[in-house]
Amino acid sequence: MPQIIFLPHAVFCPDGLVVEVEPGVSLLEVAHDNHIEIESACGGVCACTTCHCIVREGFDSLNEADELEEDLLDKAWGLEAQSRLSCQAIVGDEDLTVEIPKYSLNHAAEAPH
Repeated sequence: MPQIIFLPHAVFCPDGLVVEVEPGVSLLEVAHDNHIEIESACGGVCACTTCHCIVREGFDSLNEADELEEDLLDKAWGLEAQSRLSCQAIVGDEDLTVEIPKYSLNHAAEAPH
């Protein structure tokens, strides 16, 4: 089973996390299943960029991004060559290292009360 390393993120995963998962699941599912509450304003249906992540290692083992995902990624904050929408990035057979960007463009997010 592939191992996924989530690098530390001040809000979503302060200590980082290492998990083993079955291939075929999305990075968003893995994160949420392990209490890393990455934003997903659209509910994970490839209609926003709030679940943007950067795959630091293992990028080529993921499924290929389709045209819709690539068009949306063009609008993501902090876009890099190894950026993916975590709702669309399906885990393959190789280990991954994932970084959650510091910021997200979530126009629907409510300010804390």
